[in-house]
Amino acid sequence: MATIKALTWEHPRGFNALAAAAKRDEVIAAGLDIQWEKQPLEGFESHPIADLCARYDLVVLDHPHVGEAVGGECLQSLESVFGADVVEALAAESIGPSLSSYRYAGQHWALPLDAATQVMALRADLVEGAALETWAAVADLSRRTSKVALSLAGPHAALSFLSIAAAYGEPPAEADPDVLISAEAGTAVYDLMAELASRSPRVVREKNPIGILGHMAASDDVVLCPLVYGYVNYSAPDVGKPVAFANAPRRVAGGRPGSTLGGTGIGISKRCDPSPELKAHLLWLMSRDAQINFIPAHDGQPSRREAWFDNGVNRRWNGFYRQTAETIEVAYVRPRHEGYIAFQSKASALLRDAFETNAAAASVLAQLQDLYRAHRRGGEER
Repeated sequence: MATIKALTWEHPRGFNALAAAAKRDEVIAAGLDIQWEKQPLEGFESHPIADLCARYDLVVLDHPHVGEAVGGECLQSLESVFGADVVEALAAESIGPSLSSYRYAGQHWALPLDAATQVMALRADLVEGAALETWAAVADLSRRTSKVALSLAGPHAALSFLSIAAAYGEPPAEADPDVLISAEAGTAVYDLMAELASRSPRVVREKNPIGILGHMAASDDVVLCPLVYGYVNYSAPDVGKPVAFANAPRRVAGGRPGSTLGGTGIGISKRCDPSPELKAHLLWLMSRDAQINFIPAHDGQPSRREAWFDNGVNRRWNGFYRQTAETIEVAYVRPRHEGYIAFQSKASALLRDAFETNAAAASVLAQLQDLYRAHRRGGEER
């Protein structure tokens, strides 16, 4: 029996479906022994991908790591493993940029197992979500209550900055990959975040998205997080109150919901020699049956567009997918050049410090641009 060492992240959404799928009778009969191990969310976000690929055959990764992975020559492209026709079919079936976000240097580097983006999370029993479509409405609510939280821990301060910039009409580094954001748009985004951060409950200041959503389910002191990565599990939790999810806020009603794509993909490391049986198993994870039936039934969050609009899936999870589908379809895709992950971490720390010290926007934006330039090694190959 072939043993496949595999690594994913430590949350039911990241682990349970993969582990259960590896124990299916069809997989055992095919002679595959897939051993899924877990690492903390923070390791998933920041651990060097080359080190993980040296130790595992399959690695669940976030798309901003692909530049680093290509630079380190540690992954096999999907085209080389499955062929271009299979990749083209997956692209047509995946929601939003779930697959295209893994395209770098002309090829794709991970199967889009899981789709996610930042969306609005709220306690629908305590606040009216329909009235919170715009950032102006979010800011107004925060002035009237102390229960509106920003997700600022870890990389999320920078991710929220990128998302609001997209909502304000200037997706960072898209018009000019050497320029993070203009002074005008950057100032508007920074000033909004600084105001919201000044009133954001400190009880969740150091929590990651999982911690924030868990807190919202268990307590009434945070009724809204306008930008947080969606975790379907909290829409129908085993313990606590359900958290409702809606499209990310827009600058104006009817405008683009600003959000930065998340989600995860399965990368195949260079140390792996994928057998026909392993390839078949990985493609089954992308199939209609797995994405609509198996993965949602095992705490996973599918990437297939059909699953996001499936009536049964939405009924089970209180409409999570249909209510946030518009956001993920137009989600902003971060730069993926080598060095981006380091920029994201440092930019988040810079923003948190700036909010604490009431730093001027012009100074903070100049420092963000300097950081971006310093970490933009090798350019961007799409």
